[in-house]
Amino acid sequence: MKPSLLRRLIIVVLFLLAVVAVSGGVWRYGYVQALAQLAQRGKADLSLATDRLTGQLQLYQQLAVLTADHPTVQAALTSGANDELQNLLQKSADKTAALDVFLADADGRVLASANQSDPADIDTTPYFVRALQGALGEGHGTRQDTGNRVYYFAAPSFGKDREVVGVLVVVANIDRVESDWRGARPAVFFSDDRNEVFISNRSELLFWRQGENGRLFPPAGPEPAFAIGHIGAYELWLTDWSPYVPGRALHLHQDLPIIGMRAEALIDVDPARRLAALQAAVVAAVFLTFGAFLFLATERRRTLAEANARLESRVQERTKELSEANVALRHEVAERTSAETALKQAQADLVQAGKLSALGQMSAGISHELNQPLMAIQQYAENGSAFIARAKPERAADNLQRISDMAARMSRIIKNLRAFARNESEPVGKVDLVQVIETAVELAAARLKSDHVTLDWDPSRYNGPVWARGGDVRLTQVFVNLINNATDAMLDQEDRQIRIIINNSSKLAVTVRDIGPGIKEPDKVFEPFYSTKTVGSSEGMGLGLSISYGLVQSFGGNIRGSNTTTGAMFTVDLEYWQEEDVA
Repeated sequence: MKPSLLRRLIIVVLFLLAVVAVSGGVWRYGYVQALAQLAQRGKADLSLATDRLTGQLQLYQQLAVLTADHPTVQAALTSGANDELQNLLQKSADKTAALDVFLADADGRVLASANQSDPADIDTTPYFVRALQGALGEGHGTRQDTGNRVYYFAAPSFGKDREVVGVLVVVANIDRVESDWRGARPAVFFSDDRNEVFISNRSELLFWRQGENGRLFPPAGPEPAFAIGHIGAYELWLTDWSPYVPGRALHLHQDLPIIGMRAEALIDVDPARRLAALQAAVVAAVFLTFGAFLFLATERRRTLAEANARLESRVQERTKELSEANVALRHEVAERTSAETALKQAQADLVQAGKLSALGQMSAGISHELNQPLMAIQQYAENGSAFIARAKPERAADNLQRISDMAARMSRIIKNLRAFARNESEPVGKVDLVQVIETAVELAAARLKSDHVTLDWDPSRYNGPVWARGGDVRLTQVFVNLINNATDAMLDQEDRQIRIIINNSSKLAVTVRDIGPGIKEPDKVFEPFYSTKTVGSSEGMGLGLSISYGLVQSFGGNIRGSNTTTGAMFTVDLEYWQEEDVA
């Protein structure tokens, strides 16, 4: 192997190793940053879950305290149980969905029960003993007669001399408490002082026991796979417990002394890993592209240097021959002239090659222009499939025709690239703004319906087309982006409405208004990669509004965002189509 070739090979290998190292560093940094955001959101979710649990249990706690002082209860403890007491306990259980409500005297004898039950040995239970001491008693366990997981609240009932003469016990059904948030994300479980999972929104984890290192063991059967890892300050659990428990999860915990339990959450980190991998891939692509151009430039310079060296050597040889043999003067002059001509031709070819290379770099930007009609084709195809499934072939055929039109538009884009190579470009055309918005509304119709968004848009109020200067596909994508962003902004509220109005007075403008929380930073909303969405998700990278801004600018218009008293409003300023624009 030639030394020069070996040297170039070593440089390429070292460069690739450097790219791998930098990409790895970017991946780790991006992963840690994504985990930080994931941990912040996870802590909020865990706090919400704990607040919901304690809030539901406090309902039964308050029921026990209030009912213990009821005159009917006081009378029953003095003169004995009666039908009025039975009716009171039954109504209390029915209204609060309690599993049972019963009254016992100071000796532990049950005087009355909402469900006619007669729990045994309650006088030795910690919650009953605590209530006899004049305080609110609490406890949990599994009820022997029904097998239900229950939480007990025991409230003392005082006599005239302020001594405890009875205890009213409310039995909360944990299955009922869990029913409102079972299966929700993230996976949350609550362990008691025996390190046993007593409450969880993943039923397969119930009654698992927790070891010293946090590892969970099932009540029966083989031990599942488990490992603990750390990325920065974050603890990751690697599990194989259930299809509904993430295999790679961020572990968070929070003590709940108010109910004597420990809350823990497992948050899926796969979205964070994908985001970090995407960031590392982008950095690697940038470095590889820069390295490739640098390598090609170096190779071109080396080739020119070798050609110049060979040429100089040849000139020296010819000069020496001229000094030795004057007879060969004409022949040497002819050769030198031929060599100079070849050099000039080579230089001209190199200039042309550089031009074509530059044109090739510029054509890379067409990928975004092709992506817009592809996204529209995808939406029409999905709509077409939905119409076929609903036995609406006419509507499906209409969508197929729209897909054909989009394909024709893609053909024009590719044709525009060829024209660009010849310093030609396809001019901006005459578009019907009403039809463009109609198309955008049709593309977003399925999303609006599934998210229960009311759309206020009436094309009939404009009495025909409104001609604007722009491009059909690109303007459609702008309004699809605005509709989708408005929908995303209102997902956390019940009332959702979008209003689209064309102001076709002296100046042409379109407003897209929602009733969401508004724009947090209007000055930054059009910056690339600016987004208010949570990190993973399946919800975007913050490029939609930035791309829309560039598209509207290319038509000679402008787009701006602002806040109103009811939400956010985006205004798209466009130019009317003038017949002089044809020229």
